[in-house]
Amino acid sequence: MESITGKIAIVTGGTRGIGRAIAERLLREGAAVAICGRSQDSTNRAVAAMKPLGRIFGHAADITQVEQVARFFEAVDGEFGGLDILINNAGEGVFRKVGEMTPEEWRRNIDLNLNAAFYCSHEALARFAKRGGGFIVNISSLAGKNAFSGGAGYNASKFGLNGFTEAMMLDHRHDNVRVSSIMPGSVDTEFGGDAAKRSGDTSWMIAPEDVAEVVTLVLRVPARTMVSRVEMRPSRPRK
Repeated sequence: MESITGKIAIVTGGTRGIGRAIAERLLREGAAVAICGRSQDSTNRAVAAMKPLGRIFGHAADITQVEQVARFFEAVDGEFGGLDILINNAGEGVFRKVGEMTPEEWRRNIDLNLNAAFYCSHEALARFAKRGGGFIVNISSLAGKNAFSGGAGYNASKFGLNGFTEAMMLDHRHDNVRVSSIMPGSVDTEFGGDAAKRSGDTSWMIAPEDVAEVVTLVLRVPARTMVSRVEMRPSRPRK
């Protein structure tokens, strides 16, 4: 198995939820980790909490904005001097029927879930070229293959992300770049609604730490092999 120790990783949306769990797990594996969040305050709090785990760096950035993505990656260059792993995790969902969705809500889905993954991947690939390779993991969703009512914007963004992931893999596999997609179902995070506002037991849902475990396994697969896509589901969903 490949070692993650000493690698430099970026985790977008790493201040909470799945991204936070991934960042913490990579730190425990010995990687240096950079995270971003939209506010400096939330980013600083997350960095302070994770400092005991290893080399962690945070930078506030709205990654739907190309210029802010460039500044974030430049900040990581200054802090760590390179990049080996990109985890495109940041995402959100606006759930409306098509006839009820505003253009602004549509763009919120596409901008963060799809466009931002391109902006960050584009920056990462330029750095991988200098280091002789790298690894990109896109956190997608089962909504990227299973449409549902009220999910048009989110479905479109995740279907698009899956297609983008596969095409990028084909584009850059001979550049020693591996590209994978993790597609979880229902995960117990604030994305699915604040736990305090959710009714009933949520223990049946996938834990963020479970997604982080799978990301780590995919990164540690021997370099001769690439895991293209992983689908994750709760073992025993509600009936």
